[in-house]
Amino acid sequence: MADASGGNTSAVSPVPLPLLKSRSSCVMAPPKTRDRIVAESLALFNGQGERNVTTNHIAAHLGISPGNLYYHFRNKQMIIAELFAQYEAQVDSFLRLPEGRALTVEDKTFYLEALLAAMWHYRFLHRDLEHLLESDAELAERYRAFAQRCLVGAQSIYQGFVEAGILLMTPAQIEALTLNAWIIMTSWVRFLCTAGASPDNLSQDMLRRGIYQVLALEGGYIAPSARAAVEALYDRLHVPLEQVL
Repeated sequence: MADASGGNTSAVSPVPLPLLKSRSSCVMAPPKTRDRIVAESLALFNGQGERNVTTNHIAAHLGISPGNLYYHFRNKQMIIAELFAQYEAQVDSFLRLPEGRALTVEDKTFYLEALLAAMWHYRFLHRDLEHLLESDAELAERYRAFAQRCLVGAQSIYQGFVEAGILLMTPAQIEALTLNAWIIMTSWVRFLCTAGASPDNLSQDMLRRGIYQVLALEGGYIAPSARAAVEALYDRLHVPLEQVL
């Protein structure tokens, strides 16, 4: 997920993998099977839509018995909760300010590309969000806390771009822009589906256009000294509308 320009390498620390405690822990079958269940469930949810996939479908796809799947996850909601935890950790890992330096336009590239990567990898969450939250009260509570963290983090990043002289905005404008950006980010996949896209034909370019829409919100606030660099980013992210709808 690192930006090709390398602009924000200090802004993000990869989510650490758990340390291996012993040689035997590397070869235990249950964690391996559990990881396979999570990974293949994600692929099925993304490709077919979460509502169209049952635990029996997942077990059959993996070539394991429903009882084996139940050993690791008692129901589909538990698998979804695990996938949401992964998505949450991925976003939390990059949605923060770099330490010890001012933001640059390259950081803007990094943030937007990282958001695109997260949205694409866990796109079923965005497509089926309302249904998922209505079906699981605990997940809904976790999502609300996650959303609040994202809004706070995004506001601090926008403030960082103001302090770096890249954007010219008041605190009220930062707050409004953050909320508008969040609305676009969380509803873009559902918009695509209402416009005719289906789970199996969503593309990265379709999501890239959503990121472009977020960037377009900033157009009236770009400082003159940063306009050329930001417009280059516009060109990089732009996807013609006829390729999306």
